[in-house]
Amino acid sequence: MGKQILRMPAVCKKTGRGRSAIYVDIAKGMFPPPIKIGERSSGWIEDEIEQWIEDRIAASRDVEGI
Repeated sequence: MGKQILRMPAVCKKTGRGRSAIYVDIAKGMFPPPIKIGERSSGWIEDEIEQWIEDRIAASRDVEGI
């Protein structure tokens, strides 16, 4: 199966975060940047979003274990 590209509404739903928070974290280098999929559109690679979620889970578990 090929790579899937998610648009902003799907990224917000998958991560539970709002549009503004996502763009703030992209600017800080803490969230995967979008890719251009057209002249006026962009999206995110689903695998990168899934990895970001896994990293958040792992970080959460590490903090709780202290």
